[in-house]
Amino acid sequence: VQLQASGGGLVQAGVSLRLSCVASGRTFSSNVMGWFRQAPGKERVFVGVISCGGGRTYYADSVKGRFTISRDNAKNTVFLQMDSLKPEDTAVYYCATRRGCELAYAPVGQSDYGIWGQGTQVTVSS
Repeated sequence: VQLQASGGGLVQAGVSLRLSCVASGRTFSSNVMGWFRQAPGKERVFVGVISCGGGRTYYADSVKGRFTISRDNAKNTVFLQMDSLKPEDTAVYYCATRRGCELAYAPVGQSDYGIWGQGTQVTVSS
């Protein structure tokens, strides 16, 4: 499986942006998909995760209520809808896959995921 993230850009605070992550391979629907972000000079941190079927999601407190994860298994794609963007959302955003469909809790550690995309830069100006 390979992941390709896209959709980043330079936007003003308050607007929306949607990131996409397309996965190759035929096992996409059997994998939990997560989003992380890494701000300059900081560690990569958990943003959110979605279950295999899309019916369950978890979010970091910092984005809860503003960001929404969804997926289209027919297109091997997971989305991160980001609304009401803030300058502190500026980061490189990464998608990642976690094998299997177990999602009884939010897997927030990088080691919880096996395959990562290359990242897409999101810059929010004030």
